[in-house]
Amino acid sequence: MALTGKRILLGITGGIAAYKSAELVRLLMRAGADVRVVMTDAATRFITPVTLQALSGQAVWVDLWDGGVKDNMGHIQHSRDRDLIVVAPATADFMAKVAHGLADDLLSSVCVARRCPLMLAPAMNVEMWENAATQRNAHTLQEDGVLLAGPAPGDQACGEVGMGRMLEPAQLMAEIDNLFQPKVLAGRRVLVTAGPTQEPVDPVRVLTNSSSGKMGYAIARAATEAGAEVTLVSGPVALAAPPGVKRIDVRTAEEMFQAVKHAVGSTDIFISVAAVADYRVKNRAAQKIKKGNGSLSLELEENPDILSWVASLPKPPFCVGFAAESEKLAQHAQEKRLRKGVPLIAANLAQEALGADESAITLYDDRGGHPLGRAPKLQLARRLLEHVAGMLPPRT
Repeated sequence: MALTGKRILLGITGGIAAYKSAELVRLLMRAGADVRVVMTDAATRFITPVTLQALSGQAVWVDLWDGGVKDNMGHIQHSRDRDLIVVAPATADFMAKVAHGLADDLLSSVCVARRCPLMLAPAMNVEMWENAATQRNAHTLQEDGVLLAGPAPGDQACGEVGMGRMLEPAQLMAEIDNLFQPKVLAGRRVLVTAGPTQEPVDPVRVLTNSSSGKMGYAIARAATEAGAEVTLVSGPVALAAPPGVKRIDVRTAEEMFQAVKHAVGSTDIFISVAAVADYRVKNRAAQKIKKGNGSLSLELEENPDILSWVASLPKPPFCVGFAAESEKLAQHAQEKRLRKGVPLIAANLAQEALGADESAITLYDDRGGHPLGRAPKLQLARRLLEHVAGMLPPRT
């Protein structure tokens, strides 16, 4: 993982979400990170230093004047060997301190004296988050290069509902992991299609397939991690868009085609992951078709071939196709690559991949096959994009 050996300083401030920090420490340690915890005095009212010390395996620091630190310069010593400082939760008060350079306790002093990136995970009441002063501070922090992870909407400890919840530990882990991914696509614009399409038969029935969209969404997330600007054209799926991704929702193959045509002009890389229906009903019924005693015949017509259309543009982006085969993987994948006119095809066996969280992918290009092995789809997506980055021409 990207976090193996990374040195993280976790700051904890005085909010009810401090209890989530214990789980965050556990997840960071499991991922191979070295975790040092610095708490504000208010944070110790919600969770004890003993808990965080037991989980991190290191002393927990609270006092700016702790004599155990050489030369009493904890604000310097605690951050100098760190790769990242994460403050979770970050209260409205603490955000204001960092935004205005205040340093009146150990944690705020560490943040002001840092040389490494700083990520804040805001956590507060909805009214506090929406307060004009807090919004100004958030804007200032982002202008200063501080990363804000969240907040999220939802139920709050005070009983109110709205923006202000701290991201869950697993979500914060994803944000931290993202930060350490190699930026192999920095400055590139990536267009991804994902999920199935639905072709209406009548107002209540559709022709579709079992694509979950998981691979396409994993690629969209991995592309943002790699530094790209990402647009995701998605068929109907039960997935949330990865952070930072522009998502365009479509239903039919024709709608997906139109969305791609609109976005592709400013695209450097086009990755066609969606399981687009090959056919649609030619004359779909305006009303629900009633069940009869005999068989039902549907007249079908071909849908547009989105990948072939993009690849045939006068100045096409770098195109990547996907092939879900049931047999003869190498033969069928290479035939599809040549037929579509694209430099790279990612192929897998449909019976092993559809709807699963793991898969096994082999990439095919002019040099032959390149197995990526079996792994979670996000890991495969990262390996795929590393391969793509290696095939791209140098930027002028």
